[in-house]
Amino acid sequence: MNLPWKGGRAALIAAAGEGRRFRLFLCCAATFGNAAFSLINPQIIRYTIDSVIGSVPLAGGVVSRFVGGIGGLDLLRQHIWICALVIAATALIAELLNVVRNYTGLEIGETVAWKLWNTLYAHIQRLPWDWHVSCQTGDIIQRCTTDVDNIRNFIQNNLSEFLRTVCVFIVAVLMMFSMDFYMSLIALALVPVIFIFSALYFGRVSRNFARADAAEGAMQAAAQENYTGVRVVRAFGREAWEVGKFSQKTQNYANIWVDIGKMLGMFWGASDCLCGLQLIIVLTAGVFRCAQGDLSPGTFLAFYAYCSQMIWPVRQLGRIISDFSKTMVAAGRIREVLAAQPETDPPDALFPQIKGEICFDKVNFTYGGNEPVLRDISFMLKPGETLAILGATGSGKSSMVHLLSRLYDLPDGAGVITIDGIDIRRIARSHLRKHIGLCLQEPFLFSKTIRENITAAQGVVETAELHSAASVAMVHEDITGFADGYNTVIGERGVTLSGGQKQRVAIARMLAGNAPVMIFDDSLSAVDTETDARIRAALRHRVKDAAVIIISHRISTLMQADKILVLKGGKVEDIGPHSDLVKHEGTYRRIFEMQAAGMEDLNG
Repeated sequence: MNLPWKGGRAALIAAAGEGRRFRLFLCCAATFGNAAFSLINPQIIRYTIDSVIGSVPLAGGVVSRFVGGIGGLDLLRQHIWICALVIAATALIAELLNVVRNYTGLEIGETVAWKLWNTLYAHIQRLPWDWHVSCQTGDIIQRCTTDVDNIRNFIQNNLSEFLRTVCVFIVAVLMMFSMDFYMSLIALALVPVIFIFSALYFGRVSRNFARADAAEGAMQAAAQENYTGVRVVRAFGREAWEVGKFSQKTQNYANIWVDIGKMLGMFWGASDCLCGLQLIIVLTAGVFRCAQGDLSPGTFLAFYAYCSQMIWPVRQLGRIISDFSKTMVAAGRIREVLAAQPETDPPDALFPQIKGEICFDKVNFTYGGNEPVLRDISFMLKPGETLAILGATGSGKSSMVHLLSRLYDLPDGAGVITIDGIDIRRIARSHLRKHIGLCLQEPFLFSKTIRENITAAQGVVETAELHSAASVAMVHEDITGFADGYNTVIGERGVTLSGGQKQRVAIARMLAGNAPVMIFDDSLSAVDTETDARIRAALRHRVKDAAVIIISHRISTLMQADKILVLKGGKVEDIGPHSDLVKHEGTYRRIFEMQAAGMEDLNG
């Protein structure tokens, strides 16, 4: 779906307006038809009472010609049931058109919601990594569900109603002025007050709905975070603290809705009083003028019917305004998502055949305006070689991986990263990432079968290749030990597997892709040392032609690499093979001696 993403407003309109134009036309036609037949009925009743039952002569015009064409007033007086039949038929047609209006409005609302869901989901998939990092998952979900539902409900329940209200109000006012000027002024006396009251209410309730949406997003984010980290909560006995934190957020959300409820109650009560007072004034004035002989009974009844049809839709504006304010808040929050700039590639983006020669040339990187996390990083890695990276937390190890896979783009003038001699900023992101296998310390597994998780990157993988990748990751035996083998459905985020099993399934998923560049970002931290060594030995045979980057804190994991890069404070402190790094003072030698001493203590 090609949408003008910039600004978000055009994208929202495009998503809401595509398709079903005939349904929209039919809904509008039914709305106008319903209003027209509803407004005709009081006139039919007026002429029936005044001219058919009474003796008031028909004024010249369309009505007089129509009555004359069907036989005149005498025929109607002899067959009064014709008038009753016309009144009933008019009312029936108005209701049938109302059914069409409601049905088409329902269908249009569902279509808009469906398109918005798909548009939002597709757009979020294209948004850059830093946008996802800055947003809470619960808030994003709330925007894609509750906010879309608010828009859908307004379209289904209020959009055609608003159109009908405006139409009925304008035509009813014109009809009343055509019947009696002074009574019309009386009937409209309190309408400006109702409009002003509604406008003031709209401003206040909009702010409260915005607060309620934000509070609901925070509440959903807290719940999502707690459900995701339920094992950590249980492990540290934090249930009571989490319940208290969630209770505060729900209390805040409830308090906002209590305030909104008070506002709604005040508005509905006051508007009911104003509308009731308006009808009492019209009824009193009408009875008085009928008694004086200034107004015929039929005209008075028609006038009162028009006043009712006008005043109660005006009262309905309160509900429409309330829902409209909620919808505007929801549309604004959705527009914020659609306004976020997605990842895009230039028209001349390259799709080269990637072999895996990686070069970092004086790379510097900063998150926002903070201190640099990478400073003057340079190294070369050829296909078939393994680079190990060692560094303390926050030294920039993962930042290098993010830059290589273009989760973050390297700014101009901050160095160059190339693959096979091509600046990675010139390579299409999807093409680049397809050729870079990435296995993280905390792998994400889908709530699907193990087979589907391993083949997630490629879609279809031959069974032999699937088993080979799992065997290299040392997880094949574990999988075959399950009752359903590779068809075992794991829980959400792989919760039914141990930490080591999840990491090894993730390694198998990466190996099944046969990417020319493979990155292990501390992805063996949850397996024991013996399994770690077996996996690394199998990997050397499996990925001998790939460029491999291993990030780890275990010296035993790193020491077999062709090069070991030691990061300290975002800078390259040292680089070289294990045999060179242990010969002189530095971070690598100190960690090597500490871990070696620890192993001796365990063995001793």
